[in-house]
Formats: sequence, structure tokens, C-alpha cells
Amino acid sequence: MLFNSFHFVFFFLIVTGGYFSIPYTKRWMWLLAASCYFYMAFVPVYILILAFTIIIDYFAGIYIERSAGKRRKLFLVSSLVANIGILCFFKYFNFFNDNISAMLGIFEFQNPVGNLSILLPIGLSFHTFQAMSYTIEVYRGNQQAERHFGIYALYVMFYPQLVAGPIERPQNLLHQFRQKIDFDGSRVFSGLKLMLWGLFKKIVVADRLGIFVDNAYNYHAQQSGAALALATIFFSFQVYCDFSAYSDIARGSARVMGFDLMKNFNRPNLSRSTAEFWKRWHISLSTWFKDYLYFPLGGNRVPMPRRYVNLMIVFLISGFWHGANWTFVIWGGINGLFLVMGLLFKKQADAFWKFTRLQKFPILYAAIHISITFLLISFSRIFFRSQTVEQAFAVIKKIFSFSGSIFKESAVMMLYSFFAIAFLMLVEMRNEYKLPAFTFSLRRSFWVRSTWYALLVILILLVGVYDGGQFIYFQF
Repeated sequence: MLFNSFHFVFFFLIVTGGYFSIPYTKRWMWLLAASCYFYMAFVPVYILILAFTIIIDYFAGIYIERSAGKRRKLFLVSSLVANIGILCFFKYFNFFNDNISAMLGIFEFQNPVGNLSILLPIGLSFHTFQAMSYTIEVYRGNQQAERHFGIYALYVMFYPQLVAGPIERPQNLLHQFRQKIDFDGSRVFSGLKLMLWGLFKKIVVADRLGIFVDNAYNYHAQQSGAALALATIFFSFQVYCDFSAYSDIARGSARVMGFDLMKNFNRPNLSRSTAEFWKRWHISLSTWFKDYLYFPLGGNRVPMPRRYVNLMIVFLISGFWHGANWTFVIWGGINGLFLVMGLLFKKQADAFWKFTRLQKFPILYAAIHISITFLLISFSRIFFRSQTVEQAFAVIKKIFSFSGSIFKESAVMMLYSFFAIAFLMLVEMRNEYKLPAFTFSLRRSFWVRSTWYALLVILILLVGVYDGGQFIYFQF
């Protein structure tokens, strides 16, 4: 079920109304049933995969808590193997099999194993990582094992963040399902505002830009370098608005019912370095890799050369997490390299900026750093967006040819696209820098706030793209 569909509108109203209409001790059953229906709206049979991992991790958590020593570790490993095994089978089997076939082909051998004709269960990477965080936290002693099977199942399947996050930790979410939550008008209004802003980013910005991006990348051989460069810039805004929109709607729909989900994005396009960008982008995944991979590898406590290796390992695995394609691995490697280069040449960079004396012009100084960071991240996303490595290099070659015209598309579509980006960035900068006059008027004037929300609704209705476009991160 897509958040940007009328199906979800009716689902949300019925689920939310029912939630506040039944005794709070029974609400977990209502939410669990609703979450099952939500997931089964995609491919019903795949709920059996979720049920399998839920059963394994539920009992693994209990036995981890009861056990000690090697036995305790054995239950953790069993849980992790089950989760990662399912993820690898559905997401990576064909990838590994194709690469084995290619290697055997070099020596003129044929791979006797064929590819599997299966669909990737939607959101598998997300709820797999959320389930893994539960058993890891129980093993570390940071979370008590959940004895209530229904509550634990709801933790994994909670519909707002089931398909594309945020990837919640058990310490934040599990206890909330036992709390008695009364209807709160201000909280409901706050949640609906967040959902409205998410719909704007998805329908008006992401899906609008996606028209140009899809045309440019799908027919890259016929496009000019200038058009592909613009499409790459547009894609950075598209993927941000698409993914953060899902998080906003997820957090907003949960907030309406009284649940607090973690903030997943913090205006990453205003970052002044790639290191800062990854602290602001997909925060639930970044912190997951930091806590469960980077720190166990030694984190910042190891010598600098080992630290560089750790960063590269984390980003390569993060890239592979995103998709079973070498394009994602390269994308992850490029971003890891950006961070390593930033650490290697930090002193030289500081000396350069001191030499230019741009610090005396803070607005210009910030604008230059934000622009450089955005362009570096956008460049890496050429591999994220391309279907193959060959396509990515073809796009890069064309972009650096500096040839052709940008404006082959209709003037109206381009005008809508630039307007959507400008409107988005105005709001982002207002929230980032707390522009005094604008902030004061929004907080104090009922009419200004009402006009603002009405404007969002009007823009969604008039400029939005209503093709039921799937969220980009559903494929992960």
C-alpha cells in the first residue's frame, strides 16, 4: 500500500479511528492486524517470511537473555544467520550467481545453477535490520527480551515504518506499545502537518522531478551532457524528497496515534561536508551501521590507517545493502572515499580556506561548502541511479563533454521543477537558519499558518503528479 494513494487515505482514517475507539489494552491487536493488512496489500504470501523471522527472533531474544557464555552467543548468531540468510537468498542470490557465471565464462565453463524467478519482498532490508537490532540489544544487555509475542511482532511490523523505516531500536519503540495514549488534538494536528509536508515533497517535488530524471537516464544515449548534468542534480532532490517524504508520512501517521519515531533526515542538502551529510541523511541507517559495524571494527579508537579501512568497509557494505548491483557498491565506495579524503587532507583544506580569508564572509563561505558537498554527493548518485556500471560511466562521459542544450523538455514542466526546488529550499533554509521575521509570523499568526497550510494543499492539488509512483526506497 502506497502512502500517496487513496487506498492509504481510507486505511489511515479507519485504523486511526479504530485505534482510539477500543480499549488501550487491545490496541496492539488492532495495530498488528492493520499492519498485516498493510503489508499484504503488496504481495500477500510474503508475510510468511516476516512471520518466520519474527518467530525465530522472538525465541532467540528470550534464550539469549536466559543463557550465558558461548550458549548465549550461539543464540545470537543463529538469529543473525537466519535474518541475513533470508536477506541474501531473496536479494543477493541472483547477483552472486550472475557473477559466478561470469567468472566461469572466462574459463569457458557453464554455471549449472540457474537464477531464481522470485520477487524481492518489499522493505526486506529495513525490517531485517530492525529485527537484528532487537537481538543484538538483548545480547548486549541494553534491552530486556520481550515476552509478549504480539507486542514483539508489532515492533517488527508496525505499519508506518515497516516498508522503508525509520529503522527503530527496541529501546525507543517497544515500550510505546504498552502506553495508554489518549486522543490529543494538538498532537494529531502536528502529525497531520508532517504528513502534509511529506505528501508535498513526494507528489509535488519528487514525482515531478522524476519525469525529467527518468527520461534523461532511460534514454541517456540520446541526451546532451547538459541535460544529463541537470538530471543528476534533479535526482539528488528527487531521491531526498522521495525518501524523506516517506519518513515524514511515517512519523506523522505514528504521531497522530501518539507514537514517536526517530527523525530520519535533518536537511542534508544544507550540509557543509560529506561527513556532515552522512550525519543528516538516513540517520536510522547511518547510526545502525555506526553502532553495529563501525564501532565493533574499532571505530575511532584505532590508528588512522585502520580507521580509513573501517570507513571503507562500512560504506561498501552500506552500498551493497542498498541493492544487489555493482553500481551500489561503487556508490558506497565513492562516498567512503570522500570521507577518507576529508580526513587525510583536513589540515591542507583548513589552511587553504584560511588563506582565502573567506571565513570573513560567513554566508559566502557556507554557500561554497554546501555547494561543493552537494555536487560531490550528486556525482556519486550517478552510480546510484544508473542501471549498470557501463551506463554510469557513459553518463559521466557525456556530462563532462559539456555539450548540448538543457531545455528540450516543455517550458512549463521545467518551470514547475525549478519552482518546486526553490520552494523546498526556502522552507529548508527557514527551518535550518530560523529566519527571524518568517519564524515569528508563522508562530504567532493564525492566519499566516492557515494560509501556509492552504498553500501546500493547493500546490499538491495543482502541481502534484498523480501516477501512484512507488517510493524509490521500496526496492531496498
